[in-house]
Amino acid sequence: MDRNERADRILDAAGDLLTRMGYRKVTIDDIARRAGIGKGTVYLHWRTKRQLFDALLIRESIRSSTAIVELLRDDPAQARPHRFLRDLFTAVREQPLLEAIFTGDPELLGTLADASQHKRALVHADELYPLLRRHRLVRAEIPNLQLAIEATITGFLLAPNVNTTLAELPLTTRQDALADTIRHAFEPDTPPTPDQLRVAAAELVALFETSLAAYRDEVYPPGSAG
Repeated sequence: MDRNERADRILDAAGDLLTRMGYRKVTIDDIARRAGIGKGTVYLHWRTKRQLFDALLIRESIRSSTAIVELLRDDPAQARPHRFLRDLFTAVREQPLLEAIFTGDPELLGTLADASQHKRALVHADELYPLLRRHRLVRAEIPNLQLAIEATITGFLLAPNVNTTLAELPLTTRQDALADTIRHAFEPDTPPTPDQLRVAAAELVALFETSLAAYRDEVYPPGSAG
């Protein structure tokens, strides 16, 4: 087993324990036992419990971002906000740790609840929103675009916690409702051309890959294999 494989084994164990016990209760001893390795081996990868769990949350974001990149490569039409944000919402809803990150769940994350840094691989906001405007994928007249879109997504994530009857709706119903809201609230009436989508999708892929490379280095430092 090389170093990166061992890191994944440790992170898998940490993720399982985190979702069952919460951050406050999990110890490095628990993780080592779950992973079937010595406690000292865990410290070869991360000096502290916080660093280990930071790496875990970053890895979850990386995995979801990678899936979105693959969809963009396969179909440039995925660059339309209502489509890739639907995919983002789906990824968050299907992975408990990602959902905890985006909703700031203090019960699960404890002191990790202020985990906005772990959203970076999913949404590189400083470049994403100007890109959407530049390629006319959103309406030009919308002020505070980032606030409006992220508040919309967060609202869809949190709504079932406020009104429990909404939690009974199928996930596909909530996905479609979010996509419909994004499309009608933020996108222009005239759909983008295939050429616009091709260029926008390529830029989105490059944007995500730049951040993904940096965050992979945080979880698996260069030269750490072997």
